[in-house]
Amino acid sequence: MHKLIIKDLSKTYANGVKALDGVSIEIENGLFGLLGPNGAGKSSLMRTLATLQEADSGSAKLNDIDIFKQPHELRQVLGYLPQEFGVYPRISAEQLLNHLAILKGITKTSERKEVVKYLLNKVNLYDQRKKSVKGFSGGMKQRVGIAQTLLGNPKLIIVDEPTAGLDPGERNRFYNLLADVGKEVIVILSTHIVDDVRELCTKMAIMNEGRIVYHGSPDDAMNALQGKVYQKIVSRETLDTYAEQYQIISNKMVGGKPLIHVYSDTDPQNDFEQVKPNLEDVFFSKINTSHQLV
Repeated sequence: MHKLIIKDLSKTYANGVKALDGVSIEIENGLFGLLGPNGAGKSSLMRTLATLQEADSGSAKLNDIDIFKQPHELRQVLGYLPQEFGVYPRISAEQLLNHLAILKGITKTSERKEVVKYLLNKVNLYDQRKKSVKGFSGGMKQRVGIAQTLLGNPKLIIVDEPTAGLDPGERNRFYNLLADVGKEVIVILSTHIVDDVRELCTKMAIMNEGRIVYHGSPDDAMNALQGKVYQKIVSRETLDTYAEQYQIISNKMVGGKPLIHVYSDTDPQNDFEQVKPNLEDVFFSKINTSHQLV
């Protein structure tokens, strides 16, 4: 069992933006979802854990490795798939993984050949191994990205916004691959897409404005909202009035009219209908309202 312990991480950039504001969290084996809107601090946290930037204060340990004092040791057991995984043009998937394996320290040719073959099979790209990565679809490029994160038997894998731009079929294949990988190591899935977390993760955290505003399981978070979420279709003209009277969690257009979800401890009457909370309600209740659920 691997354990990542993060304590009081803070980071303020030169422009005054406070990207991390006292982040503390513990993460163990399995798929862990880090959910938050764009600009919440997710990528700053991922980049800090990947030793690509330093925090101003705080600590982070993976098992017995102090991430900030032993960055080289951390990188040896880290798999990292950034938001933009740049690939080399006119180079095959096999050549790319072979090159990256050398950088990871797998210097023995026979061992490297076996590792690359194993990983290409694992991400279902062996038949396309001789093809240029430049011509791959978005989903295939992401699979190459996952393959490179698995080089060197990592203990911590960080995946930043992995499903943006993937079609539903590619997303499902990607989910299955991540779920398979996450059985024996820590996989942190950083995303603003609620479905990614709902379908994959048993543990999660929600980040907003550089802080952790929820940490637990998706089911517990939804159960905490049980009996407190109501919906109603309203007119655009009355939306501001409803916003003044009710704690609106979210609104989305349905048939050209706003469908609002509101948080309320008691029945708000006024033709509101109680609905079963979903993870989207949890997410927006943390991001859009001052009501912080424990």
